[in-house]
Amino acid sequence: MVKYLDNKSSGFRQWNAARDGADKKSWLSSFLWWFAIFVACWWLIGLWMRPATDKNNVTDETVTAIDVSSVPVSEISGEKITYDVRGLRISNVALNDFDATAADNAHVVLLPAAQGAFTEVGLISQNTLVPAADTTWNVSGDDMVWKNKSGVEFRRNIATDGYVITISDTVKNNSAAAIAVAPYARMVRSDADTATAGVYTGPIAYANNDLEHESWRSLNKKSYAYTTTNGFVGFADQYWETVVAVERPDQTMRAKKIANMYETDTAAAAVSIAPGTDATIISHIFAGPRDQSVLNTAADKIAGINKTVDYGWFWFLARPMLWILNAIHSVVMNYGIAIIIMTILLRLLMWPLTRKSYTSMVAMQKMQPEIARIQKLYANDKARMQMEMMRVYQSNKTSPMSGCLPMLLQIPIFFALYKALLISVPMRGAHFLWIRDLAAMDPYFILPVLMGATMWLQSYLQTPKNTATGNDAVAQSMRMMKWMPVLFTILFAWMPAGLVLYWTVSNLFGIGQMWLIKKRTVK
Repeated sequence: MVKYLDNKSSGFRQWNAARDGADKKSWLSSFLWWFAIFVACWWLIGLWMRPATDKNNVTDETVTAIDVSSVPVSEISGEKITYDVRGLRISNVALNDFDATAADNAHVVLLPAAQGAFTEVGLISQNTLVPAADTTWNVSGDDMVWKNKSGVEFRRNIATDGYVITISDTVKNNSAAAIAVAPYARMVRSDADTATAGVYTGPIAYANNDLEHESWRSLNKKSYAYTTTNGFVGFADQYWETVVAVERPDQTMRAKKIANMYETDTAAAAVSIAPGTDATIISHIFAGPRDQSVLNTAADKIAGINKTVDYGWFWFLARPMLWILNAIHSVVMNYGIAIIIMTILLRLLMWPLTRKSYTSMVAMQKMQPEIARIQKLYANDKARMQMEMMRVYQSNKTSPMSGCLPMLLQIPIFFALYKALLISVPMRGAHFLWIRDLAAMDPYFILPVLMGATMWLQSYLQTPKNTATGNDAVAQSMRMMKWMPVLFTILFAWMPAGLVLYWTVSNLFGIGQMWLIKKRTVK
């Protein structure tokens, strides 16, 4: 019985061989296929994997259109921003340090009034008359003043510090009865026309020390509400951010769509003011770039705003990479050169691991004649073939998997740099040679073609001259590697040019490293 089972032509032996061959399929081939699929679909997975939050559907989407054309407009200029004040509303926030396009000197404008966008900060009361959006205020020095018929005085002071606008509302109760006023703030704007894959844009709310965000598409379907002690609401774009925060507890924050516009708002608990006393309510508006250093400064007034930058899954790599990139740029004054230098530094850091991997590849190339001999000798005995090939790998102290180590190391760096390039405000409009914006795709597809060519050359240097045939691990890997340059060229054609530049320089460094290792091996 045992002799029969051990017979090479027995069904049991053939079944065993098939099973062993299936178990020993190339892990490298599987990894490369999954990596290609993963790169193509990663941003979709990011949408599906958002953490669940407690949200209540808001059905009240009615709004009264208020004509504010009769309210005078005053312009306030600060060091970083210039904006219009029209009663309770603030709009046309121009960023003095950022041009809209490279072709003109017009500044980036957030909350443009021409599109119906604005931020409104006001008060609600049921036992006294309060200023409305169409109320005309009197100007007294640096303050706006308005009094109702009961003698209650409302005094507003607006101050600017960097990208933060601080609104101080002092209510003085000169009436004979106690009053209660509840502060509110709302921000209205259209959706984003320049949404970018991999970068979150849309309404945001910071509630209960947690950042909540919804896409424009989800807000088209339903509204959302959050109950919190404090926080802020607003909108985030790829490079810019506009939020408003009220310094009062017990707030209800909402995000909803009204007609063709989107609104985020918050309302806090009422403040009771006795006769002859006053109370001051402070609100803050941030309108500026989504730059980490800027947001860290703004966090002194708007707690939690420094957490709004989305660095992605590999944030622990993206943040230091962005810092290093900006530090190099401060010296060389060009982001293209800074990316090249950073790429070389990263490859030098990974030199010991890639050297070991490339050395293993060279060893596998030398093993190909023996591998080919084993394939021919045991063509009808798959189990024996796999066993003999494993013996050759072990005797040469190498493995088919050892060659994929550099690519495994590149995955987190790839995604971290991709995110860093997309969210970096200084990278916006950065020039390099023929490229006018390193954060956008190469309009002439020159870099993707160069990347594909260098990837093919690197693969050619790593491919044995006598490529193994059959269905073993090496043969499967080599067949897959032939198509990788084509696949990556197509995939990278629409990637940010800075990312393609990084990959191209990394390929060139790998080619030089492979040539050096081969030269030393020959000696």
